Amino acid sequence: TPLVDEVSVDNMGNVIALKKGKEDKRMMVAAHMDEIGFVVTHIDDDGFLKFHTLGGFDPKTLTAQRVVVHGKEDLIGVMGVKPIHVMKAEERTKVVPISEYYIDLGMPKEQVEAVVAVGDAVTRERELIEMGECVNAKSLDNRASVFILLETLRALKDQEVPYDVYAVFTVQEEVGLRGAISAAHLIDPDFGLGLDVTIAYDVPGAQAHEMITRLGKGAAIKLMDGASICDYRMVNYLKNRAKYHRIEWQVEILTAGGTDTAGVQRYGKKGAIAGAISIPLRNMHQTIEMANKRDIQHCIELLKVALTDLNQFDWSF
Repeated sequence: TPLVDEVSVDNMGNVIALKKGKEDKRMMVAAHMDEIGFVVTHIDDDGFLKFHTLGGFDPKTLTAQRVVVHGKEDLIGVMGVKPIHVMKAEERTKVVPISEYYIDLGMPKEQVEAVVAVGDAVTRERELIEMGECVNAKSLDNRASVFILLETLRALKDQEVPYDVYAVFTVQEEVGLRGAISAAHLIDPDFGLGLDVTIAYDVPGAQAHEMITRLGKGAAIKLMDGASICDYRMVNYLKNRAKYHRIEWQVEILTAGGTDTAGVQRYGKKGAIAGAISIPLRNMHQTIEMANKRDIQHCIELLKVALTDLNQFDWSF
């Protein structure tokens, strides 16, 4: 390929791109390709679909949203639920559970069953747009990180790296970090970086201590999340490189929710010196998500120097 020396796909579907370095050590960077979605569990007598979630959802964001049902051919559907006009007074004050939602394909059961089967995947239907200084789309978790990893490889096309770089586009992160676990066991990295989005709760009504990160304030260097505590050496290294190269950055402590960082850190045979670069994101796991274009560029810049400068740091305890 034009950007790396080797590309392979493992049995789980992880895409592993290897850029060879000058010395026999391994850096693994994980950016998951999967997005939250749904799976069809039932087709009723009137052609409506029931479904189960794949990954975490906020139910209140689903009402009247378009989705794509990936059957024998793609079909547009609409998420439906009991109209507010016929709800009882006590129902109007409660969040409708996901179990009460259905997908309306606008066709009778016979036509639905000709195309759709139990087990078919369902994703949300939203296009990417530019909005002010930001990009706005569905599933920037984690399409933003896939873009950043590809652009970093593009920027490194004609540069040497000190150690082997395994750029891994992982599967099944949203349902348990499964692809990263398998890939880390295969690669057995010495160093590891997760590349994922994080909460930016920098909106009206938020207290300063609740924000996690803020849009437009640079790449986020993770200290911890719900599944990993980043190695202090990697944290210090990323801070050091960001300061040296004048890359805007901010600290991230995410108290709930995990990322591929945990898989990369734990599942090699000897463990990895691991951390993460995170992209601040508003409206995470909702119908649309929003990221700042400058933050994305800062993440590309930080990841690039993190890969080129690995042999210039004292990694001892």
